[in-house]
Amino acid sequence: MSNGQVSDRIVLDNVSRFYGEVLGVNRVTLSVPPGITSLVGPNGSGKTTLMNLITGLVRPTRGSIQVLGISPSDPEKLFRVCAYATQFDSFPRGMTGFQFIYSYLRLSGMSHDDCQRTTAFAIGRVNLGDAAHRKIAGYSKGMRQRIKLAQAIAHDPRVLVLDEPLNGLDPLVRAETIALFREFAAEGRHVIVSSHILHEVDTISDQVILLSNGYVVAEGQIRGVREEMSEHPMQVIIRCTRASVLASRVFEQDHVVEVRLHADGGGLLVKTRDADRFYRALNHLALDGVGIESVAPADDNVNSLYEYLIGGEESTR
Repeated sequence: MSNGQVSDRIVLDNVSRFYGEVLGVNRVTLSVPPGITSLVGPNGSGKTTLMNLITGLVRPTRGSIQVLGISPSDPEKLFRVCAYATQFDSFPRGMTGFQFIYSYLRLSGMSHDDCQRTTAFAIGRVNLGDAAHRKIAGYSKGMRQRIKLAQAIAHDPRVLVLDEPLNGLDPLVRAETIALFREFAAEGRHVIVSSHILHEVDTISDQVILLSNGYVVAEGQIRGVREEMSEHPMQVIIRCTRASVLASRVFEQDHVVEVRLHADGGGLLVKTRDADRFYRALNHLALDGVGIESVAPADDNVNSLYEYLIGGEESTR
């Protein structure tokens, strides 16, 4: 790989990380291009370890890492181009959102006026201007997520590493945040996000890395990975007023492999081999007068997907 390609990518070469005898990740080789990349996996799959390796918070047991041509062993240089927002809240006591970001920028040596201006701009980008001078202790979960994102983007990084960044966001703020990610990606930046929700990944990702038990089990553009899992049925939960009527009509679809009514009669579980066609068909059924109250993917975690990808018995039932 040429130097030009390395300087535009995040490259891991045969990287392993062990915590004593406990495996974090093993033999990971990746070349991640700019865009939105989702790290997907259940708890314990290695997502957080991989993010910590990329951002230099932990060192690999073996192998090498380059982030836009920079080694994570050079943290001062790395964090000029990289930012990391973990899923855990850790805010200094008594600080407002504005003070939280301002103090972070001052540590970089930025002047007072530049800090004021840059802090206000970052907070505005995540639409928290009205709450900027309120104490973070009084913020909702979604607001705390946004102020962490504001801090991450404040120094204009080329690489954003974000652990479960959409957790706790209401639908409107979630859409605004995804739009911001897409804006960064369009500028040629890396946006690396972790998630355990398949539908979310499908919505936001340019490429996806699927992890299981510390190993990469699939990676590439989202379309290619979806084709790899095309034979794995997706499960969808529907709450509706006429469940038996909807069940009979849904089962007429040739891509639907199973329909089960809920015990209370107020909904059904559907398994389909073509989620896109199913959702389109469901839109038509809703317009025909079937009272659909809610639709949600049942595969809120990706354990069943991994079982399928690595040949688990559960996926063949």
